[in-house]
Amino acid sequence: MRLLLLACLRARTGNATTAARIQSHLHAAGHICVLKDAFMYESQTEIANLISTDKFDGALAIHLYKGGRLLQGSRIPFGIIFGGTDVNEDVKCEEKHRVMGAVLEEARFAVAFTVKMKELAAAEWPDARKKIYVQTQGIKTTPKETFDWYRFLQNAGIPTDTGSLHVFLLICGLRRVKDPLYLVDVFSDWHRKEPSIHLGIIGPAVDPLFTSEVKEKVKRAPGVHLLQEMPQDDLHAAMKRCFAVVNSSISEGMSAAILEAMDLNIPVLARNIPGNAAIIKHKETGLLFSNPQKSTESLLHEDGDLHYHICTHRNSLPMALWILP
Repeated sequence: MRLLLLACLRARTGNATTAARIQSHLHAAGHICVLKDAFMYESQTEIANLISTDKFDGALAIHLYKGGRLLQGSRIPFGIIFGGTDVNEDVKCEEKHRVMGAVLEEARFAVAFTVKMKELAAAEWPDARKKIYVQTQGIKTTPKETFDWYRFLQNAGIPTDTGSLHVFLLICGLRRVKDPLYLVDVFSDWHRKEPSIHLGIIGPAVDPLFTSEVKEKVKRAPGVHLLQEMPQDDLHAAMKRCFAVVNSSISEGMSAAILEAMDLNIPVLARNIPGNAAIIKHKETGLLFSNPQKSTESLLHEDGDLHYHICTHRNSLPMALWILP
């Protein structure tokens, strides 16, 4: 089959990574899959013309609103892959909710990465329940063997002449739903007490205005560093060398960064939201937190909702951090 795959393809974002993997798997299965950026098209007419000109047999869209709305009225069968913000955030907008319901009604099927995501969608559009299938997301990590960790640290402004370092990486596109500022104060306070602690925030500037806010905040937060986005194989190599990967998103479909960290056997510290809780079992396959405190004292003592303990040997326990509810 000749298939069209619509997705938001901002470089080095989760959606772009997911789309590339789906395209690769479809090619491996013997299909032709053409990947197009949904942001490059403004109307259903443009997509209809593309479908007609390129003679597509079917289509897929990642994100019920951003990609799916462009396939409304399509003459070819299409399916939807929920992105996360469509079900978690866009449903709160009445107009987007209406559009997404219409798209789902036309779609032959929809794919949710988790049972929780399916239940959220089915609660909004009950008639679509039978056409929603759960398929967990697959990932592949390719850490670059020649990656220079020490140069990475130097470029980040992290001193390499100290003893042991504990570098945490928060990997996300810089936009509000990813909430990269959520733990900045906590990590900065922790760094003041324990200079070996550093938090690196890595990701593309998806929202320029919000990115400016992040830059200003990080400037005033010792121990927290805003890093340039990186090619995926370099990023995987950096993840492999870090102490733990952090996720502080307000909502997630299924975080590729978390899955990649797990594949690389790196500890995961994640905000307790449905998308993260669906793939992390607290204290077994990762660590979930709900309410970070704003002082080192509350981090290091049991008088708060969230506190940390650095283990001497990272492999001596299932995870290197404990977060106690």
